[in-house]
Amino acid sequence: MTTNRHAYKIDPSNPGSDLAGETAAAMAAASIVFRRSNPAYSTELLRHAHQLFEFADKYRGKYDSSITVAQKYYRSISGYNDELLWAAAWLYQASNNEYYLNYLGKNGDSMGGTGWAMTEFGWDVKYAGVQTLVAKFLMQGKAGLHAPVFERYHQKAEYFMCSLIGKGGRNIQKTPGGLIFRQRWNNMQFVTSASFLATVYSDYLASSRGSLKCAAVNVAPSELLSFAKSQVDYILGDNPRATSYMVGYGNNFPRQVHHRASSIISFKVDPKFVACRQGYATWYSRKASDPNVLTGAIVGGPDAYDNFADERDNYEQTEPATYNNAPLLGILARLGGGHGGYNQLLPVVVPAPNPVVAKPKPAPKPKFTPTPATSSNPITIEQKMTTSWNAKGKTYYRYSTIVTNKSYKTLKDLKLSISKLYGPLWGLSKSGNSYGFPTWLNSLPAGKSIEFVYIHSTSPADVSVSSYNLA
Repeated sequence: MTTNRHAYKIDPSNPGSDLAGETAAAMAAASIVFRRSNPAYSTELLRHAHQLFEFADKYRGKYDSSITVAQKYYRSISGYNDELLWAAAWLYQASNNEYYLNYLGKNGDSMGGTGWAMTEFGWDVKYAGVQTLVAKFLMQGKAGLHAPVFERYHQKAEYFMCSLIGKGGRNIQKTPGGLIFRQRWNNMQFVTSASFLATVYSDYLASSRGSLKCAAVNVAPSELLSFAKSQVDYILGDNPRATSYMVGYGNNFPRQVHHRASSIISFKVDPKFVACRQGYATWYSRKASDPNVLTGAIVGGPDAYDNFADERDNYEQTEPATYNNAPLLGILARLGGGHGGYNQLLPVVVPAPNPVVAKPKPAPKPKFTPTPATSSNPITIEQKMTTSWNAKGKTYYRYSTIVTNKSYKTLKDLKLSISKLYGPLWGLSKSGNSYGFPTWLNSLPAGKSIEFVYIHSTSPADVSVSSYNLA
């Protein structure tokens, strides 16, 4: 890189309580991770976390008032009080130092920890995370004289959880396909972070043998975990578009990610220097798939109606971010552990018991409508209805269609005829009155399949092969 990379700092004259507080929280949390494997490093992390918190609390101010260039991209809208409480909560978790417990108790009301009823959790607004962690301290019986204040934190944590599952006083908006929707630009950050909190809180409740108390009903902890799983399933492809929003995962994932290194050809392929403006002029507007697949990245995701445009300049939907991925890893770790108990309220970290996986009930077999392969037509077409939902008094169905090359040759120039289709279709390219391979696919090798999906409010469309070539 030849562009300038400025370094910025905060100090007593140019404070940044939110930045220092967030870093203190991160170091305190990391000190727990390294406590057994690298005790010296763990101690160093915790020491710096203490120092940073002291600095953040003593010299108060928003970091983007000191580092004004950040206002254009990462503005501190919520201020710094949530980060100070967030840091105190993690420092207590890491050190058991009563100073931080007292800080949470004495400042919970004045700093908004007990007052803000949240429906989001993200890099700017930490209140829902603070409320969840302090609720844990209350369940552990550590609140002491601060029990009334901690109970107010707890009530706000439950408000957040109830709003996630649609049983609160003010519920979080969801797309028709069931995804949390907060905003169009990089909505997925709110999906993964909120689902992570739901995952953690589910184990807190299960450990205390409690239940989530929503407006008119008590909710079992397992329902929160099931909700988090539904969000992960959506991200990985169980959605109306059958699109995986994790790059490189599944058959249908974003191919034009808003990411410079992913979209410009590798140095190993072409070592010629690419200047900053040349990157935009030559590569940014290019319509082809990324030459470097950013495997594992979670992009911004669909809009409020489950629509998604896989275009590099559509940064609101195709831009990846580390704060999309990080919470997802926590959820996947928990889901990977099965249905066993994870006691989150113990005072020390202990090995988790071997999970006891409950045998799932067999799901009803979907009905297939196959077109058999013959010597005259070596292509099979199988359709199945994968989900349905009601909207404004009308029932909509999502159909998955698998086209398989049963021949021993490569299938090219495929043309499909689709009639009685009354809704949107994804996974094919339309040309005139026929449909062909998607733009990123030129042929289908022997024995391989492609999938496309469509949605409408009636029985399956009629799909047939118009023409093809075998090479």
